[in-house]
Amino acid sequence: MSRIDELTDRIERLLLRHEELARTNALLQQQVQVTSQERDSLKARLAAARARIDTLIDKLPALALDDTPPSGDAPTPDATPDADRTA
Repeated sequence: MSRIDELTDRIERLLLRHEELARTNALLQQQVQVTSQERDSLKARLAAARARIDTLIDKLPALALDDTPPSGDAPTPDATPDADRTA
């Protein structure tokens, strides 16, 4: 094979490789765009969820300011620990 034929074959392979890389690059750019849109959508949903949670927290009674524990958590006045009981 002559030198020109070798160069022609190599140039053709390089052109095919270039086209393949250009298609791959286009697909990757499309994936980046889709992923970015999905990320932006998720960030918006997260912000909305946080706002809803903040609203719900603001509506909760101020339990931290109240010294009495919620019902069911306070020990009864006549209850004594088992170690203090005598038989």
